[in-house]
Amino acid sequence: MSLQFCSFASGSSGNCYLIKNETTAVLIDAGISGKKIFQALEDTATPPEMVKALLITHEHIDHVKSIPIVTKKLPNILAYANEATWQSIERPVSPDKQRTFSTGEDFYIDDLIIRPFSIPHDAAEPVGYSIYYGDSQISIVTDVGYITDEIFQEITDADLLMLEANHEEEILLMGSYPYELKRRILGENGHLSNVNAGRCLCGLVEARNKKRRVLLGHLSRENNDPSVAMLAVKNTLMENNIIPGSDLKLEVVLRDCCSCIYEV
Repeated sequence: MSLQFCSFASGSSGNCYLIKNETTAVLIDAGISGKKIFQALEDTATPPEMVKALLITHEHIDHVKSIPIVTKKLPNILAYANEATWQSIERPVSPDKQRTFSTGEDFYIDDLIIRPFSIPHDAAEPVGYSIYYGDSQISIVTDVGYITDEIFQEITDADLLMLEANHEEEILLMGSYPYELKRRILGENGHLSNVNAGRCLCGLVEARNKKRRVLLGHLSRENNDPSVAMLAVKNTLMENNIIPGSDLKLEVVLRDCCSCIYEV
């Protein structure tokens, strides 16, 4: 019995991920158009009635854009967020489709265990998610200023980790963004750089040398590039005598198209 993952889109222009087993599917965020989400469900052979939950990380528009249409069109879906996030979301969702969780407390969607955990970002009460099924764990950590001890402990055993590699710091500093925006991105409530993503992976390998797949995501259109992110993270790993290979599989997911389906 396996757990599958697919990125429908990952980046500042929109985010949406699919996690499913044989009977139940959940979406994480709905920051792209409903049309793209429904097409991606069809492309991944995921029947609409199989989607039981939409898990919301935080209220920024690139994560919540299509909440109204997704909750309206998918017959069995319920939308989950903490109270602070619900209060900050301006897009209307039918009250009977809303569910509220407490950050840090596990809950179930059928036979999937959902664990929302706190992350540092400039939102009301942002969270990452781990989804557990049998012996498998998939964790999502994007829109994160830095890796806290709590996050690190949560993702140490993840079989598949979606990890932000938002920007290359030198490109950001030399780019055209206003100074205050650069400060926000680089701050503790901003976004994770390529190098800091690599440092996180070094720590994970040191803490637990196990087989894991890492997908680098939420790349900035202006301040990063898939080849730059991959090279920077690989260089950071190799500086610490870690070579991606059979135990650590490293890939980049693109901002505007579906990934392949990964199985753990």
